[in-house]
Amino acid sequence: MVELEIDGKKVEVPEGSMVMHAAEKADIYIPHFCYHKKLSIAANCRMCLVDVEKAPKPMPACATPVTQGMVVRTKSDKAIKAQKSVMEFLLINHPLDCPICDQGGECQLQDLAVGYGASASRYGDEKRVVVPKEVGPLISMKEMTRCIHCTRCVRFGQEIAGAMEFGMSNRGEHAEIETFVGQTVDSELSGNMIDICPVGALTSKPFRFSARTWELSRRKSISPHDSTGANLIVQVKNNQVMRVVPFENEAVNECWIADRDRFSYEALNGDERLTKPMLKQDGVWREVDWQTALEHVANGLNEIRASHGAASIGALVSPHGTVEELFLAASLMRGLGSENIDYRLRHAEFTAPEGVRWLGTSIASLSQLQSVLVVGSNLRKDHPLFAQRIRQAARLGCAVTAITSRAFLRADDAWAMPLKAAQLAEAGDWAQALADVAAAVAAEKGVAAPVTGQVTDVAKALASSLLAGERKAILLGNAAAHHGQASVLLALCQWLGEQTGASVGFLTEAANTVGAQVVKAMPGSGGLNAAQMLAGGVGALLLLACEPGADSAPFERQGCGMVVTLSPFKANLDISDVLLPIAPFTETSGTFINAEGRVQSFHAVVRPLGDTRPGWKVLRVLADLLQVAQPPYETSQDVLAQALGGAVPEQLPAAQLSNRTAAAIQIRAGAVAAPTVGIYQLDGIVRRAPSLQQTADALEGASA
Repeated sequence: MVELEIDGKKVEVPEGSMVMHAAEKADIYIPHFCYHKKLSIAANCRMCLVDVEKAPKPMPACATPVTQGMVVRTKSDKAIKAQKSVMEFLLINHPLDCPICDQGGECQLQDLAVGYGASASRYGDEKRVVVPKEVGPLISMKEMTRCIHCTRCVRFGQEIAGAMEFGMSNRGEHAEIETFVGQTVDSELSGNMIDICPVGALTSKPFRFSARTWELSRRKSISPHDSTGANLIVQVKNNQVMRVVPFENEAVNECWIADRDRFSYEALNGDERLTKPMLKQDGVWREVDWQTALEHVANGLNEIRASHGAASIGALVSPHGTVEELFLAASLMRGLGSENIDYRLRHAEFTAPEGVRWLGTSIASLSQLQSVLVVGSNLRKDHPLFAQRIRQAARLGCAVTAITSRAFLRADDAWAMPLKAAQLAEAGDWAQALADVAAAVAAEKGVAAPVTGQVTDVAKALASSLLAGERKAILLGNAAAHHGQASVLLALCQWLGEQTGASVGFLTEAANTVGAQVVKAMPGSGGLNAAQMLAGGVGALLLLACEPGADSAPFERQGCGMVVTLSPFKANLDISDVLLPIAPFTETSGTFINAEGRVQSFHAVVRPLGDTRPGWKVLRVLADLLQVAQPPYETSQDVLAQALGGAVPEQLPAAQLSNRTAAAIQIRAGAVAAPTVGIYQLDGIVRRAPSLQQTADALEGASA
């Protein structure tokens, strides 16, 4: 440790730290633009100049290493004069358009200009003008004249997103931040560049000119999309979601969110929102009141139960639903006498798990791995925030290896991180590829392999990578979880984990995949699974926030007497008899359990749109109409406590989480993964977000 003095305070920091780091530890603010705690040091802006004793001139705090006994003054006349001089240079070419700038009110340059800017400019020549650029549907570069060349966006692309989509061309007053030869910005994390831009040069194209920052109320929430459980700040005006930005949580999403977390809000006020209950009568959809709709559903289900038995009623539920909704849906089915409920909409194998499938380690630990084997995942697109954590580990030397399909690694930079080794194989060959790696590990350790495999060069490379290092993980992706031999893949990975000391876990598909398992939203003894129900095995079907054909295989309606859809959107119009409008995550309270088993509850941030009602309330009332016994739930927290068996933990207990399997390792030829979906087809909200559907990823998925 090195001890130094800053503004009279003694501070100890690790050797190699910069003055800026010491100032942060001492809770002393030094003005800056280009410095960002998650990015490398560039020392571009020079706004952080400080007075270092015995130094002949002011030094940049972000790029000056600490030394033993160093004395730093951040508010001396020398430091303040240097900072004000830098501010004067920054403002020479900056346009004075604060009244119409989207960044006005939350602009670092605007804030610091109040303290360090002069009352008048000495610059009297013409200001430079930068031609606007078109880089896609999410980021606006209409006002790049405001750019102060801090290069935060450039470094973010290189270091966090893994793709250098921005760069600086030319020099001097002709320098510009731009993409290469007019290309678009296509990173799945691109919206974070809007957040870290310290001026109004990069702005949100969907949000642009729709509200001023001081008009917005800010409310915390949780992302309903992938299994990260990213923490959000939802910004609201006039009971409408206007913008979504990250809420910093180092243990989960750090200070980043994926673009689908940021821009999917557009769907919440779109034309496809369902705001009133609807019944299909003589082939025509008609709006009705809630009492009429619920009584119609209850009467229909009672008739089918009386004529065909309770076992003819089923429910398909979305793993993007809240814990409370999934628990009440499962309770409703079992209260009626049916075990036909399933959240595994895209699975091809339905073996009952022995425990709750989860990540197998903490999310934060992904950044510190020394070796990781990813099986059956399009990592960068399926789990953007997990991918960026593994990318951090790769930059520190982590050996990243993969067994996956050519479709997921069709380019050298498909994951935007270096791969030490990769076995590219069709889904049906993944089990054999793992068997080959197991054979290589067995040969290296002198033990018996669990199944016959060939020790190929690639298998040796994957095995040696797993055997090296201390912090290592084997992660099964969405395609592996959906696979026709998912249990065999898991059994092989478990054997490898035991032999190499690696943790084994599932990346898990949706916001509440773990929660759906906890509340047992799966068929019990004799119950039908999702594939059987979709194939027409039920007489009545409830669809909770899911859309057959998009979230699963199409539904075969023949022989099914009633289909009830509970959704925020006008979905399943061709197969449903009743549409019940339930609230999306912004209009209801609820809970998601992310991949690491973290329990995260949230509140509604706006009032329900029209006659929309929270899904848990609709299911509670429906159970009452069907005379299903249940506690008198008053709040979603009451439901959550019942679902989790009493006290609500912040983290699920380790005893509840398990990736163990007793499946016999028998490799079958022809067992393939179920179809996977694109990054912007994951759930009903992202599918209806116009800007996301105009991205290169969405258009590529539509044409595939």
